[in-house]
Amino acid sequence: MDSLSSTSGIFDVLCSYEMKLLVVSAIIGALIGLEREIAGKDPSLRTFSLICVGSCLFAIISREAVAGQQFGDPSRIAAQVVTGIGFLGAGVIFHGRKGVSGLTTAALIWTTSAIGVAVGFGFVTTTIAAMFTVFTLVMVLKLVHILIRILRPEQYEGKTEFD
Repeated sequence: MDSLSSTSGIFDVLCSYEMKLLVVSAIIGALIGLEREIAGKDPSLRTFSLICVGSCLFAIISREAVAGQQFGDPSRIAAQVVTGIGFLGAGVIFHGRKGVSGLTTAALIWTTSAIGVAVGFGFVTTTIAAMFTVFTLVMVLKLVHILIRILRPEQYEGKTEFD
């Protein structure tokens, strides 16, 4: 009988609202990471999935920790996630003789974390809209950047490729 009750408990966890939020955040993070993977940039698919899931988990924990209590502020943990992710993003920015690289990846790390936090707080519709906005910005502006490089090559002479 114990095995049945523990199996039922696992099923309840797998079907819980929180688990659904974690899965949504994993999918969104993977989709954002897929763009980096296709572009041949690091970090990519796994890292972005983990960033989004981790941020979502922190939001879920902070939300649940203060649920039903008259004290506590769930935004405090989310604020610390922003700080921590800022350091992670800073680690992918490089300044060399040919210019700065990694800015787009750093911005995507930060944005992916924000999306994960939003999913964790239950703003799923908003995060799906944010994901499509991110894709549009990254893809369309990359094409604009390539077009500008073609039209004005002298402006980019000696600089690194678009990140």
